[in-house]
Amino acid sequence: MNNMSSSNSQQQQQSSEARHDDDAVLTEFLASLMDYTPTIPDELVEHYLAKSGFQCPDVRLVRLVAVATQKFVADVATDALQQCKARPAPVVKDKRDKQQKEKRLVLTMEDLSKALSEYGVNMKHQEYFADSPSTGMDPASREE
Repeated sequence: MNNMSSSNSQQQQQSSEARHDDDAVLTEFLASLMDYTPTIPDELVEHYLAKSGFQCPDVRLVRLVAVATQKFVADVATDALQQCKARPAPVVKDKRDKQQKEKRLVLTMEDLSKALSEYGVNMKHQEYFADSPSTGMDPASREE
């Protein structure tokens, strides 16, 4: 019985030390956010947090949300790029056109929708949206 209580005491002490280390790492990370300027401005994050009913005077927490949002957007963009690269390329008529097409990737709403669906975000868009790779190109250079 004495061995069990000694073992439990050691586990509690180790757990307490691990928690203390986690707290120290978290405190250091939150302090580092004060020196970091996120891509998404604090004012924008504060606006959307307030719009959802969350108010926090701590700038570190606002920046933490900004960093998490920035990571989410970067992950979605990377996944959408992978979707774009996996899509079959359009058939090219001449060699000069082929060189231009190989360098240029066109991200479509379909690519973005597929990437977002991997994160549980279902996106619908109206039928009139232009999803053609030639959208926005000079009319003379379009393949029709």
